[in-house]
Amino acid sequence: MGRIAPRFARVEPRCRVREFVLGLLSDLPRKNCWMLAEHAGNATPDGLRNLLSTRARRDADAVRDDPCGFVIEHLQDDEAVLVVDETGDLKRGTTTVGVWRQYTGTAGRIENSQVAVYLAYSTSRGHAAIDRELYVPRSWTRDAARCRAAGIPERVRFATKPALAARMIGRALDADVLVSWVAGDEVYGSNPHLRAALEHRQLGYVLACDHQITTRAAKIRADTLVKRLPKRAWQKLSADAGAKGHRYYDWALADIADEGSGHRHLPISRNRSTGKLAFECSHAPAADDLIPLTCNEIQHLFTALATQPTHTAAHRLRWSDWRRRHQARSRTCHCQRQAVYQP
Repeated sequence: MGRIAPRFARVEPRCRVREFVLGLLSDLPRKNCWMLAEHAGNATPDGLRNLLSTRARRDADAVRDDPCGFVIEHLQDDEAVLVVDETGDLKRGTTTVGVWRQYTGTAGRIENSQVAVYLAYSTSRGHAAIDRELYVPRSWTRDAARCRAAGIPERVRFATKPALAARMIGRALDADVLVSWVAGDEVYGSNPHLRAALEHRQLGYVLACDHQITTRAAKIRADTLVKRLPKRAWQKLSADAGAKGHRYYDWALADIADEGSGHRHLPISRNRSTGKLAFECSHAPAADDLIPLTCNEIQHLFTALATQPTHTAAHRLRWSDWRRRHQARSRTCHCQRQAVYQP
């Protein structure tokens, strides 16, 4: 609480924030202003309502960033993963900001709800949410009077959930948060603009995708590609331990290289009991590391370019770069494996 207290101009909102957070961390069955106020010993919920409204002066963006800094200080890891997902709160009225009849995973169906997109920072030490964006449906942004009545700033425009995710990921990267990958479900994996934004930032991702994938040749259905895989392409691997032990799936990996940079694959998981398939699109930035030119590589290039010029120089140099990059990647993998098994 000492980290975010300076963001509030008066001492009263600071006390209310403490009561609010303690109430959220409690085991109350429902956590609305009435229940939280009663838990804090207040006679009415007016104080908490004023805190959550625009009456309490505060820097909301700074309050958002302070917990992020706290999480990074304790969980920072070079191999961290950013996980993006949305969740919804069921609502009965129509005046809460962003409330609309829409699909929410909380109910598993279309309900009157308020949906927000969250960004979590996950490492081997633990995980925690570091950012959030409220999803405001287009029906709200088109109604200026309704937005003014709810206190929505005029600068707020409609943005899809993938666009909100890209905004949060960009904020995390601009704040120098160390991260290697991004993970998300089909809502985000099926959006080409989000994937392009991640690739532009040289960030790897594993995102669930629909059955339609794009390759260098053409678009193809993922289930059609699965039928062409040989039996030896499948491996039994664990998706980590669950309540009843390891959760084993059959896994396969298909290369879906296209004209873009980096390495693109289609990881496929198959339930060993039901046979249900799940598809993810993955991207790993291209490694720029090349091993130094060796005597053998120089001799090979001299023979290919001067003695037996059957292909263009550009063709031969591309293959030389590929060999040196592959050797650098192999050396890195070997060193990492040795470090893992070193006693």
